[in-house]
Amino acid sequence: MRKLARAAALAGAGGALYALIVRGYLTLDVGVGRAIQPLGPLVRHIEAPVEVVFDVIAAPYLERTPRALEEKLQVWERGSDMVLAAHHTPLRGGLTATTLETVRFTRPTRIDFRLVRGPVPHVAESFRLRPLGAGSELTWSGELGTDFWALGRLWGQRVARVWERAVRDSFEAIAAEAERRAAPRGG
Repeated sequence: MRKLARAAALAGAGGALYALIVRGYLTLDVGVGRAIQPLGPLVRHIEAPVEVVFDVIAAPYLERTPRALEEKLQVWERGSDMVLAAHHTPLRGGLTATTLETVRFTRPTRIDFRLVRGPVPHVAESFRLRPLGAGSELTWSGELGTDFWALGRLWGQRVARVWERAVRDSFEAIAAEAERRAAPRGG
């Protein structure tokens, strides 16, 4: 009976630890067995000028966050070229992953994200924009770091899949809004 109680307690503690890490309440950053893996690159052609695409990405951070994004994005501190923002990503099982990141803006070609707190100890990523014909090319890439050797690498691969899916979804929303703004107005 004691073994069963101990196993249940361990499973409960493991589940609680998992929830704390995923929700971004606990970041294990010990620098032991650190492994870095690439994120991306993801590339998307958008039929809108670089300046329009940049403004679509930057506006929710540098201006008032639209109500439609309030459940996904909270800006904690806002400066002229950098913000501190919490990003919320819904996951299976009813959990929401929360990351706290600095976001730096270099108008009109680059937006850099640096993880402050989240499910892994290190993420650095960027959105880069370049003119491409009458439109733009948006590229996302970065790196994700985890501790604890092979166990950390497995965790990092899991986190990277969710991270890349969230960025892919963002690309679609960015492209739709930028192309809408850049479309000629009918009269």
